[in-house]
Order: sequence, then C-alpha cells, then structure tokens
Amino acid sequence: MSTSTATTPDIKPVSILFVCLGNICRSTMAEGVFRSLTHYDTPSQHPLIAKIDSCGTGAYHTNSQPDPRTLSVLAEHGIKDYRHKARKLRAPKDFDEFDYVIGMDGMNMVDLEEADRREIAGKGEGIAGRVRLFGLFGGKSEDEEVGDPYYGGRDGFEVAYEQVVRCGKGLLEHIEERARSRGWKRED
Repeated sequence: MSTSTATTPDIKPVSILFVCLGNICRSTMAEGVFRSLTHYDTPSQHPLIAKIDSCGTGAYHTNSQPDPRTLSVLAEHGIKDYRHKARKLRAPKDFDEFDYVIGMDGMNMVDLEEADRREIAGKGEGIAGRVRLFGLFGGKSEDEEVGDPYYGGRDGFEVAYEQVVRCGKGLLEHIEERARSRGWKRED
C-alpha cells in the first residue's frame, strides 16, 4: 500500500468499531483484517484511519482471547500478530469515540439501535447515521450479514473471513470516496 496524506484541512481520519455478539469471532476477525488492509499501527498506516477496535453487544466472553478458529484462519491468511481481549460495548463512550459502528448481523444492529435509543432518551447524541451493517459495504446485498460461525465448524470461519475481507475492502473504498468528495487526494 502506498503512503498518502490528507491534503485538505477539513478531512480528519476516522475511527471504526466492529461489533458482534461476543467479540471473539466475527468482530475480532473484521478488526484483524481491517488492521491488515490499512497497515494499522505501522509507519505506512492509511492516513484516513485513526482507530480500529471491536466489541460485543454481550459480555459473554469479556477479557477472553479471540476464538482459536478465528486466530488460525487469520494466521493462514498472513495475519499472525493480531491480539485482542473481548469486551462489551460501552455506551455512550463507544458512540462518542467512533465515527463508524459496524454490526455484523441484524441482531447486532437491533442491539446497537436499542443502545442508541437509550442514549437519546438520556439526552445523549444519537448515532443513527454512524451505525451500519457491515454487509452494506460487501457489494452483494445491502442486508448481507456476516453469519456467526461460533457453533459450527472451521469452514464457517473461512466463509466469515471471505466476507470480512470483501466488506473491509468496500468499507475502505467508501471512506476513501467520502474523503475524495471533499478534496482528499492519495499520494502514490
């Protein structure tokens, strides 16, 4: 990936939070893939990316490592240095901190929208424009879901990997397109 810089002062790097149910399969895989796609935490980090993280809507696996099948699929595809401890969504902190809050499936979206409604009722700022289904960026269907592979075999993790790579590339293209529409130019 080439290095580039923001060439207009009104373009700020964005932060992305990937969300699934338990934060050990899909959202961690999406975080690991997106970190790889954007060279996160390296000297050649994508200039439009400020922060990448993941969490779960439930606290089922808090402080656990990603599922071993997630880590093995990532490693098989060259992502060997990914580390994460599962955590639960922190509302309103996460809503304040992240520009994009990306749900993996419809139930994640329902949970995120419910947390958003609680924040609005508590006089917080709504995040409706920032909560998106990851499949929206995948190029197949706006309501494509990244299925939860947890209860199945390893092949489900391979399917999830293909989806998060495709959706991750689409998300990055979306971020770049938004920046280009405001004058950002990639320096090659």
